Amino acid sequence: MKKDDDNSAKKETQGMTVRKSGNFSEWYNEAVLKAKLAGFAPVGGCMIIRPYGYAIWERIQSALDTSLKKSGHRNAYFPMFIPEKFLHKEAEHFEGFVPEVAWVEEENEKYALRPTSETIICDAYSKWIRSWRDLPMLVNQWCNIVRWETKVTKLFLRTREFLWQEGHTAHATKEEADAEVMKILDFYVDLAQNHLAIPVLSGRKSDSEKFAGALYTTTMEGLMPDGRALQMGTSHNLGQNFSKAFDIKFLDKDGKEKNVWQTSWGVSTRLIGAVAMVHGDDRGLVLPPRIAPVQVVIIPIIFEEGKGAVLDACKKVKERLGKDFMVELDDNDAYSAGWKFNEWELRGVPIRIEIGPRDVRNGEAVLVRRDTGEKTAVKLGGLEKAVKDMLDSIQNSLFRKAKKFLDDNTVSASSYEKLREAIGKRKMVRTSWCGSPDCEEKMKGETTATIRVMHPLGKKGAGSGTAKCVCCGKAAKHTVYIAKAY
Repeated sequence: MKKDDDNSAKKETQGMTVRKSGNFSEWYNEAVLKAKLAGFAPVGGCMIIRPYGYAIWERIQSALDTSLKKSGHRNAYFPMFIPEKFLHKEAEHFEGFVPEVAWVEEENEKYALRPTSETIICDAYSKWIRSWRDLPMLVNQWCNIVRWETKVTKLFLRTREFLWQEGHTAHATKEEADAEVMKILDFYVDLAQNHLAIPVLSGRKSDSEKFAGALYTTTMEGLMPDGRALQMGTSHNLGQNFSKAFDIKFLDKDGKEKNVWQTSWGVSTRLIGAVAMVHGDDRGLVLPPRIAPVQVVIIPIIFEEGKGAVLDACKKVKERLGKDFMVELDDNDAYSAGWKFNEWELRGVPIRIEIGPRDVRNGEAVLVRRDTGEKTAVKLGGLEKAVKDMLDSIQNSLFRKAKKFLDDNTVSASSYEKLREAIGKRKMVRTSWCGSPDCEEKMKGETTATIRVMHPLGKKGAGSGTAKCVCCGKAAKHTVYIAKAY
């Protein structure tokens, strides 16, 4: 390696310099960059997802893709070029996306770079679906999306291009479509809570916040450490809005021709940003074991005496653990053990295993937890169980810690003054709303916060039917969670 390259590499892997409790935005950027998750692209508003960041995405993909396939969904792929005439067919959808659309032209044709795929998939469904026997149609695709809305890049959270999955289904009845919407929302909540270790609130969006062209939208929302909500996944019932616009009809069992009912839903690489924000600390990332590309890193503690025995022991441990876990052996002798400790802590690896000459003599290894820093000496004979138990403990501990933060920072407001005060303190506010767009707009205009999730009054802790709207004092229809958002 050339001297300049060596200096560049060392500069890139320096430890964190910004505290999470200080400038949160700068801390986040530094954590993502120095952990080598992503970098800024030479195109304004875009990012480069580096191999380590993409490996996390692959772990997330695998978990969700397994659930989707088990429930009968199949992956496909559609062009990223959407004919302009398709977008015009569903007026509300077109109006909602035009400000974000990037266009390309070829001769007399104008194409949108896929802001979402409802229209081009609906065109295909109009040809594929003929009979009730063709239903339900359960299709998903993993792809990129382009929304030309900003040049201000917030890595993983707001970029002009990002990766996601988008599911598109067609059903014979509204009831079947409703069930699909909730099934997918449950998949998303499971992904967030049991894999990402992030607690979420789930429910419906208000009409002003729903997906353009949808009958209604459901969502899961996380609360980030800076008090802002993050929309982490949405599942929409499209009703028959698109099927009528694209003439997607089927011959039902009763011999009558009917329009299908549709859903669409998606999560994106935004989830990686959520993981970094929620679990990271002043030393860098802290990754939940179930999505960590490297669950265990083995670091030899090397002295000249006994070097060969230590390396042999480390290789044997890697071979053993590699059968059940994702393991890396860092035996690069260009860096000290201390430098490696800092580097792998920065990258959030859940467990570090240290093996030195004394450990070899004692038939032991030292396990170090990334989340707490706790060290445990373990006999090599019981290593697999110790690693499994520690990974499970870390996964559960991360969720409990994040759940406590969500609970501690979600407050109730029975008056408009208390609502404004709580928003000013960066809280998620639970309150009552009459359903009026005027009240919603007033709250948004005066607090810059939005309704993130709503539940019908009387459900999920909404209270009695005597609740009053926090804004106008009239009878409430919904319990809502309000916060400033990304």
